Amino acid sequence: MAQQALSPGTTRKRVLFGLLDADGWTWATVKATFWVVVIVMMLGYIPDRAYYFTVFTTIDIGANPAVAPASYVTPVNLCPAENGDLPCPAPVGAVLPWQPSPDKIALPAGRTGGAAIQLGTKLLYIGGSDGTAAVGEVFVAEIVDGSTFDVWAAGPALPEGRTDAAAIFAGGSIYLIGGIGPTGEPQTSVWSLTTDPVTGAFGDWTPVDKLTLPEARAGAAVVAAPDGIILVGGSNADGPTTSVWKSSFDSQGGLTAWLPNADLLQPRTDASASLVGDYLWVYGGSDAQGPTATVQRGSLAIPTAPAGSPPGTVADPSYIAAWAVAEGSTNLPVARTDAAGFTANGSLYLVGGTDGSAPRGDVYWAVPSAQGEITEWLHESAMDLPAQGLAGGAAVVSGSQAFVIAGVTKGGLLGSTVRTDLAPGKPFFQLGLLGMTIPALAIEGEIGQQLGYLNAAGAGTLDFILLLLIGWAFAHKARTMAILERVRRRRR
Repeated sequence: MAQQALSPGTTRKRVLFGLLDADGWTWATVKATFWVVVIVMMLGYIPDRAYYFTVFTTIDIGANPAVAPASYVTPVNLCPAENGDLPCPAPVGAVLPWQPSPDKIALPAGRTGGAAIQLGTKLLYIGGSDGTAAVGEVFVAEIVDGSTFDVWAAGPALPEGRTDAAAIFAGGSIYLIGGIGPTGEPQTSVWSLTTDPVTGAFGDWTPVDKLTLPEARAGAAVVAAPDGIILVGGSNADGPTTSVWKSSFDSQGGLTAWLPNADLLQPRTDASASLVGDYLWVYGGSDAQGPTATVQRGSLAIPTAPAGSPPGTVADPSYIAAWAVAEGSTNLPVARTDAAGFTANGSLYLVGGTDGSAPRGDVYWAVPSAQGEITEWLHESAMDLPAQGLAGGAAVVSGSQAFVIAGVTKGGLLGSTVRTDLAPGKPFFQLGLLGMTIPALAIEGEIGQQLGYLNAAGAGTLDFILLLLIGWAFAHKARTMAILERVRRRRR
């Protein structure tokens, strides 16, 4: 059938700068898409933002940086004042500037080489040296609000003095492993401390004969494995060693006798060690020549029960199968030993330590990949310790806080503590090319949630009414235009 021709002198109406036919399918599709987006925004996105505006500290408007990070460029960033001189936004793994704690919560006396452990709501500082010899004192403080702790009090004393011992909480008990005794020599002892399950009162330190070390060790590092604990390196009477021993949990949750794992490739003592994923990182410390920057990585083998095994069959314990030493950016930028090392949120931290001549205040951190690679160790001067540096401090992580307790500075022994928050504040305002972040109300608790629901419901209801009015206006264009004309005349 032939198409009907336009009458002479008539033309089709064009829209969008003359690009599209006003009565064509393309323009109809554009309009339909536009209104679908408008409806989704008004009935979905805006009520969602109204809820989170109530309960969050900030909200994103427009492109979400978590969903489209490559397209969310923010030339303008404003961070909270507590971030100090950190870059804004703070790099992944960065912590807030370290702050000294009040003098009233300092240890009763200066110490170095002690161990710090959290047990429930209590914080323990165990042993250490008074600058002359190993001591057996244990101090206990109550953690307050998850961000600080109370005044130290005397806790259950060790059977005899220990410094440079390894300490860990495992299977419901604290274990103090090896260390230097009152005679100044490495020891083979392992002591445990438990609390009453009803009252929470401390018992006494007791020897664990089945965990007696195969050889005396001091300055070793201990980490928790999925099914036990691993003791890495340390010194014997002849100096730094390469030994790696593992104690696995038995069926009752107790620890079994030490078994050897793959040795370190290089001797190491007074190093930091952290297990992240399937890799055990040993960084810093000393070898026979002194402080080192070398990082060693151990691969954790986690066996599974053989295929076809009866239900309930337990696989063999995990173990460190092999070690590797890399060059370049995997190693620390500087040699450090006797530093306070810890891990949090998948990152490795090295705080202070000594380069062999004096305590240092540098803080370095790295974020290993899931494949066990470190591309670089990061450093921000805003994260460094206060003046005079610190070596021999004991690090402990409690919630979002990290503490380094006591140690030695260029001025002598300390009993005080420095602390940091592991979660710097996110920017409270960002202006990007495709979106922005703005401050929100951050009303906490159940009240905030209920107010958030009310705000979301109110925004959704108002938007629904607006959509109804828009629909009525389009369905009654002549009356709508007349109403607008009357309004325009009244304003004259």
